[in-house]
Amino acid sequence: MAIVARTVKAPPERVFAVLADGWTYSDWVVGTVHIRDVDKSWPNPGSKLHHKAGPWPLSLHDSSTVLSCTPDKALRLKAGLWPLGEAIVDIRLEPADGGASTRVVIEEDFEAGPLQWVSNKLNDLLLHRRNIETLRRLADIAERSD
Repeated sequence: MAIVARTVKAPPERVFAVLADGWTYSDWVVGTVHIRDVDKSWPNPGSKLHHKAGPWPLSLHDSSTVLSCTPDKALRLKAGLWPLGEAIVDIRLEPADGGASTRVVIEEDFEAGPLQWVSNKLNDLLLHRRNIETLRRLADIAERSD
């Protein structure tokens, strides 16, 4: 399991606004190269965003589904990357600096498929490094949004 955290210099509602815009996921989620479609009800539970991940010509088409959502506080996703598997991704937003900033925590673990069975220190390290960069990109977007 990979757990990373970062303090973003933006209030939780601004960070959540980025999460709530499914069309921006390829801008900040490392490995997602294109968003093909987003359900109109995103990020309500059960809604999906349809993405393409990985470099061409090896790109995989799949979707991520919202499992639960608490606006300005948390988003839980089932991220698909079949035939490699799927992961559960928890994103938590915690107010910091009196609400002027947000501590964002991403916790990710493979739940199904071949990647679940290769869970080891190297895999955890790769997820950890990827999510550090993911949070850096999310911070860049949230901090410059108004």
